Amino acid sequence: MHKILVSRCLLGHRVRYDGGAHGPFDQLQRWLDEGRVVALCPEVAGGLPTPRLPAEIRGGQGGAVLDGLLPVLTIEGEDVTAAFVDGAEQALALVRQHGIRLALLKARSPSCGNLENYDGSFSGVRVAGEGVTAALLKRAGVKVFNEGQLDEAAAELARLEQA
Repeated sequence: MHKILVSRCLLGHRVRYDGGAHGPFDQLQRWLDEGRVVALCPEVAGGLPTPRLPAEIRGGQGGAVLDGLLPVLTIEGEDVTAAFVDGAEQALALVRQHGIRLALLKARSPSCGNLENYDGSFSGVRVAGEGVTAALLKRAGVKVFNEGQLDEAAAELARLEQA
């Protein structure tokens, strides 16, 4: 049985930067019931509190953070890069431990966003990009989806199960 790495906030856990949560979603509940879900909030795993100040990456590029080219900064200018990278590394360790090939992560998060992210200006402007954890998992060959792509994620899981 294939396991799925899932952002804890999508499971209804109150770990978002503002202390909130999303979900739970019906599909995620089915995967939980099947014992497939490995849950993680990379930001909390990396040592950040809940709630915490909003953080963004200039240009929204998590890969540049991994390469040491850009920091992750809070709205007050505090550098929280180390916590984001540590959380991403913990996610990768779980992927390796459980043989995970599929992740469902929170859209537009500086950790978890897989398609777009905020531009680092804290103005709500979105750009094509990905979060630090999403970038690291993609580099490791994990297919990363967001909560708006639950159907695609379920289809990919079905494909993996048939292979």
